[in-house]
Amino acid sequence: MKKLSIAVALSLLSVNAFAQEKINCTHADKTQIEGLFDRWNASLKTGDAKTVSDNYLSDAVLLPTVSNHVRLTDAERVDYFEHFLKKKPSGKIDSRTIRLGCNKAIDTGVYTFTFADKSTVTARYTFTYAWDGKDWKISSHHSSAMPES
Repeated sequence: MKKLSIAVALSLLSVNAFAQEKINCTHADKTQIEGLFDRWNASLKTGDAKTVSDNYLSDAVLLPTVSNHVRLTDAERVDYFEHFLKKKPSGKIDSRTIRLGCNKAIDTGVYTFTFADKSTVTARYTFTYAWDGKDWKISSHHSSAMPES
């Protein structure tokens, strides 16, 4: 019985210590999150797929606009952007909603890409961002062309 009481007491102490552990929250404001799209868009203009991929966490999920393949690794994202960058894209936000939280943010809306040949594609997007301890990085990015023209 004493062994059980000691085990229960120790588990309650460890639960209590865990509950009291403070989570350090980094909060961004809407202007900062808007700037993350600008940073990503500027990286597209470099033409360097690795530079674009550096905006993402190493385990980020990319559901791209012009590919049927989900990209889950740095190498897969670089592969996607090597092809996408050949079109010389430049993005512009048409409308957006930003939600802020502890160490995370969501930017969702509609953007339009213009390419070197002057063609355009309008797409719905969602960027989720996570604070990695040093910088805001994309943790997931979903983009899909608008279904109606």
